[in-house]
Parts: sequence; C-alpha cells; structure tokens
Amino acid sequence: MDLPKNAAEGKRFGIVVSRYHEELTTLLLEGAVETLEDLGARKTDIDIAWVPGAFEIPLAARALSTHSPDAILCLGIVIKGETTHDEYIAREVAHGIAMIGQASGIPVMFGVLTTQTIEQAKARCGGTKGNKGVEAAEGAVTMIHTLEQIKKGSNRSAKSVGF
Repeated sequence: MDLPKNAAEGKRFGIVVSRYHEELTTLLLEGAVETLEDLGARKTDIDIAWVPGAFEIPLAARALSTHSPDAILCLGIVIKGETTHDEYIAREVAHGIAMIGQASGIPVMFGVLTTQTIEQAKARCGGTKGNKGVEAAEGAVTMIHTLEQIKKGSNRSAKSVGF
C-alpha cells in the first residue's frame, strides 16, 4: 500500500523502546518517529515508553494499549551471546507482542531485531540494511489503513460462505 503524505494524520501511536543497546535502539526510535511525523502524525500523538530490556516490551505495550492508540511499535534488540538466552528472550518477546495485537485488535508492530552480532544490529539501525524503526512505522500506518478498509467492508469481491 502506497501511503499518502498525511496517512498518519489524526492517528495516535504508542512506542515501546528497550534501553538495552540504547545507542542503537535510539536510532530505531528516531527513524520511527521521523517517519510517523513525515506521514502527518503530531509529536503530541506519539507516546514513548522506555523499558529496561526487550523482555519487558510486551508488558509496556499492553499498558499502552489501554490508552486507545491506533497502533503500537515495539523496538528493541536481542543479540546472540555465548548461551541460548537470546532464543528464550526473543521467543517470549515475539509471542507477547503477537498476543497483545490479537487481544487488543490494534496493530502491534514487531520492531525487535534478533541478530547474531552487534554489527548486524548496527546495519539495521540506519546502516547498510536500512532502519527497522522506519519499517515498523510504515507497517503500523499501513495496518491502520488496512484495518479501516476491512471495517468499512470495501474491496469485497464476493460474498463468501464458510472460510
């Protein structure tokens, strides 16, 4: 979906950001906020919640969901270490984020990097692989508009029976 310049105008956003690897998550946040503003969102319509690490993202996203945002962006970084700790964290964060979206009915975007190295993370925070915060913001606005279209019932090609 091509987004018009005012696609985020009048929409409210919550952003949860992990402080772990803050020098990089700040870049994700900056990309997300700049993108939302470029699409018409006002600073006053963007609530930002900082949490200690990625594991805490779902709880804060759930709390933000009670403030009636149109979408929530979850930004963080989980980097592989010497143990399998990262796998447990990433799995629970992904599951938690998905559950909040399903329970709330609003888009909850997974902007949590799960990389093997710090270099891979840097490449995805405004480096050679782009900025995943930007992608999360664009995805959030796209999902808002997609859900609005579904609710309106437009683009129905035919009545369906069953699944």
